[in-house]
Amino acid sequence: MINMQAIVFKSIFMNLLSVLLLASLISACAGTGGSPESGDLQPVTSTSGNESDARNRARIHTELAAGYFELGNLGVALEEVNIAQQSDPTYAAAFNVGGLVFAALKDDRRAEDSFQRALRLAPADPDVNNNYGQYLCQRKREAEGIKYFLTAVQNPLYQAPERSLVNAGVCARRRGDNAGALEFFQRAVALRPNQPQALYQLADLAFAANNTASAHGYMRRLVQLVPPTPEILWLGLRIERRMGNAVAEASYAHQLRNNFPQSREAEALQAGRFE
Repeated sequence: MINMQAIVFKSIFMNLLSVLLLASLISACAGTGGSPESGDLQPVTSTSGNESDARNRARIHTELAAGYFELGNLGVALEEVNIAQQSDPTYAAAFNVGGLVFAALKDDRRAEDSFQRALRLAPADPDVNNNYGQYLCQRKREAEGIKYFLTAVQNPLYQAPERSLVNAGVCARRRGDNAGALEFFQRAVALRPNQPQALYQLADLAFAANNTASAHGYMRRLVQLVPPTPEILWLGLRIERRMGNAVAEASYAHQLRNNFPQSREAEALQAGRFE
């Protein structure tokens, strides 16, 4: 299945990359009066007048590293991280992205070092705390991870605290704490009523607790927000089946068979494994 979001992101990122590199060449030529060497590029972006050249260079290469990381090009992302860190060793965001790249490369020692360095430089930064929390949770260090998620949430300048609350909820569910997870997901939808991951998790928890009416309510809100995935269709199907809504159940089943025939959920449907 073609991932249209990934295609759109790649197109936008590559256009942005071209603009940044072109601006870098123009700036370098203007400053030296000649053709710049690749190692001397100084990308021009909108910065405050007080931002140093070193910090500006570190920020640009960190943004490029993050873009390449999103595209799955970890080798180039790591090169950009190294340039950023060398340009300004006090720039926390460069070590934050470095932690993500090393984690994806399964180099846990360097990932841990990078996140810890970022936290020493910016202990209250919500993005660093969120990413480190995610890293810890994925390595079955759930209790530690949740602490960092909550540190992120406590930052009044954090623009997406519901994201860390959802992550904390998923982490809590992973260690079997459904009551704690429920509280985190409810806090997330209190901050952002249309948070899709929180709505899905709340529907799933309610279904597991035999609170079918509540699960149905969350599912109705969810399907109005996001395109259906195999997980959403499968949960919706089972909710409608438990409620005895044969028409709605058949609609979910039709979408699952037609749109995701190779999914695990379609296989479960075919086998009649509904619980």
